[in-house]
Amino acid sequence: MGKNEAGRTGTVIIKQRVLVCWVGGNDLKAASGGEAGPILSTLRTVSVDNVQLLCSYPTERVEPYLEWLHEQVDVPITAHYVSLSSPVHFGEIYQAASKHLKQLSAPGNKLSILLSPGTPAMQAVWILLGKTRYPATFYQSSLEQGVQKVEVPFEIAAEYVPAANTISTDKLVQLAGLDAPVDAAFDSIVTQSERMLALKAQAQILAAKQVPVLIYGETGTGKELFARAIHNASPRTAAPFVAVNCGAIVPELIDSTLFGHKKGAFTGAIADRPGVFQQAHGGTLFLDEFGELTPDVQVRLLRVLQEGTFTPVGASQELKADVRLITATHRNLMQEVALGCFREDLFYRIAVGVLHLPPLREREGDLLLLSEKLLAGMASQDASLSDKKISAEAKNLILQHPWRGNVRELQSTILRAALWCQGDLIASNEIEQALFRLPQAASDILSMDVSQGIDIQEIIAEVAGHYLRKALTISGNNKTRAAGLLGLKSQQTLSNWMDKYGIE
Repeated sequence: MGKNEAGRTGTVIIKQRVLVCWVGGNDLKAASGGEAGPILSTLRTVSVDNVQLLCSYPTERVEPYLEWLHEQVDVPITAHYVSLSSPVHFGEIYQAASKHLKQLSAPGNKLSILLSPGTPAMQAVWILLGKTRYPATFYQSSLEQGVQKVEVPFEIAAEYVPAANTISTDKLVQLAGLDAPVDAAFDSIVTQSERMLALKAQAQILAAKQVPVLIYGETGTGKELFARAIHNASPRTAAPFVAVNCGAIVPELIDSTLFGHKKGAFTGAIADRPGVFQQAHGGTLFLDEFGELTPDVQVRLLRVLQEGTFTPVGASQELKADVRLITATHRNLMQEVALGCFREDLFYRIAVGVLHLPPLREREGDLLLLSEKLLAGMASQDASLSDKKISAEAKNLILQHPWRGNVRELQSTILRAALWCQGDLIASNEIEQALFRLPQAASDILSMDVSQGIDIQEIIAEVAGHYLRKALTISGNNKTRAAGLLGLKSQQTLSNWMDKYGIE
């Protein structure tokens, strides 16, 4: 197998000096006996260990050039063929370039970007990415001045904004599958992510239908915000909305919390107390962390949902349960059903409408938008924060953080940085200080106090999910290579693990 063939596997060599660029028209002409072209000129001047070329030209035009280039230089070359609707389409160019730079930005790699080949749009995107998300050294090559290192003397912050902000409401509702208006109850869900806008449209449809809704999502993704919006946009909006965190209820009081109790029903029951089903009568009951309920409680809940009645602890008379049920969990309940940890009949009762909220790191275009909105919200409540702004360097730090705590973590970080900031401009060092750096997962996991009780399945899921995502990122979503990195025997085994732990 020759160098070029090996390169086509997409394998990325880490901890090396990597040169990245588009293949341009002048480069293709070089193979026919013209001038050397920007790429070859740069490789003759700049010392690199690995070359990554993005190609938007047809294969039959690029292949002869690659063969010729291999004869000129002794360096591994990888060609990535990219399909663009137009060589000046900024969105498509950004996504293609960002994808490959993400693969190449492994710790220890030294990235260099050759700006000269390609269209002005391609050059502009390289500068945005190389100055923000993936720090790189820039080069340019010309006949007049040869190969030069380029200094870009600007501080830049940039985030890809998807085309969803140009999509009409009608189009988004079509994506959701039914025709329904977008209600003002959802205005507090700030987003410009196409995926999130489609979820808002779907949630609006579910609100009108009044069916039970199950909301999946990591901690801090806005599950309760969606639940409240669904209630506010439903015919039950004038009735109560009652939210309960099932994971925080003491096991001995679960029945009393859900169904209420009569005076004297047990020690400490000094008065009648309505449960949440009674409190939410005519309205919406939101059961957060629903996956934490034990099997015996699941049985009693199923009976309430099937028969529409419940009996308070210590009472003899049944009460009617007229509630719209919305549940939320961070667990993969389908997997829990398969493992026998969650009742299948209850699952299909609650999962009539299902919304899967993406983590913040997967919401394209939302990080900086939310940062500004959160800061503006804080300023409206505290005049001392009214003039605060986030610097470009601080924004870049925000873009690079994984935000495992999602919007909740982002909000607390922005607040801490704003309070500590002495001037009006929040600098990167203030964001850095405000971030919580979690210790290595292994040390956390191995030092847990088992005497206080732990959730071994959740720990395993956290570790597996972390390394699955990491392997997929390093391999550029190449499942075969990711499986190899994780010691899994096949791509199918990796897919099974991804399904098991909810990795998209």
